[in-house]
Amino acid sequence: QRILRLAEMCRRLETEEEKVLPFYSSSLAKGEQQDARRVLEETPAEPLAQAVRDYVGLERFWQRFNKVKLEEQALERERAALSQRNQDLRELLRQYLAGISASEEVLSEPNPL
Repeated sequence: QRILRLAEMCRRLETEEEKVLPFYSSSLAKGEQQDARRVLEETPAEPLAQAVRDYVGLERFWQRFNKVKLEEQALERERAALSQRNQDLRELLRQYLAGISASEEVLSEPNPL
């Protein structure tokens, strides 16, 4: 019940794109997809492989989780680039304002004219 409530809460936070297109296309080639399907159909021999097989249903969750992590990194890089651009623009504005203003510092310096 708790998982269902959390899923409901998360569903409300999904974007329209995520609601309409919840499935992501695989990046594997057709041959690789067939190999993966064949491996999944085999009965695993190791205990760890058997335990992992029980969680195959979480594949969609991990796809979405990884997509969110990638988007988060992309947004962080974009934020850093925009922050740097903002800092550069502020410096240019400061230089411009210093050039057009008549402050005590500017007036105390020797006049080149």
